[in-house]
Amino acid sequence: MASELALYGYWRSSAVYRVRIALNLKGLAYETHPVHLLSDGGEQHGAAYRALNPQQLLPCLTDGDRVLTQSMAIMEYLEEMHPEPPLLPVDARSRARVRALALAMACDIHPLGNLRVLQYLEGSFGADDEAKLAWSRHWIGEGFDAIEAMLAGSAATGRYCHGDTPGMADACLVPQAYNALRWKLPLERWPTIARIHAACNALEAFRQALPERQPDAP
Repeated sequence: MASELALYGYWRSSAVYRVRIALNLKGLAYETHPVHLLSDGGEQHGAAYRALNPQQLLPCLTDGDRVLTQSMAIMEYLEEMHPEPPLLPVDARSRARVRALALAMACDIHPLGNLRVLQYLEGSFGADDEAKLAWSRHWIGEGFDAIEAMLAGSAATGRYCHGDTPGMADACLVPQAYNALRWKLPLERWPTIARIHAACNALEAFRQALPERQPDAP
């Protein structure tokens, strides 16, 4: 029986990557619908996808006739619709901490290195590949400096971002660490992030979500 869940995404999109992790952690089956961000000027700008998501951004998750956008909102939806196993801890203070860590990566670091930002830097300011590399390294580095302090300085940090069960914060950390490595930033600079990244990637839910394992990966 076909899954009711369908994920529209691109293999190397960080936002899609974190939703894949969340789906896998919850053991939810889903269909993959590739949307190539570069082909023909970007398939996300085509009429068919624009009808699903007027923002022309990835990911988009459909659940039957429901259309969901924004990775953080999608993960919250999955948590509410499929509460077990949880992506968030039980108590309010812990949930706030996990959300703060997740948002620090998904909303403060990731957007500054997003494709449309890099394309705008190139098209409007003449940024070459070296300048875009320096830009991305700067913002990832600044963000990870803060997140490392948040993680290393808290007794709530365990094997994973919060305790010994992977959740929403880890689903955001791993794709951002992937980006750091892609831009040749060694994770050893942030030992707690590096340790959690390794612990997550030892789990099949994270390994299955790796960009290189997706059907649209080159």
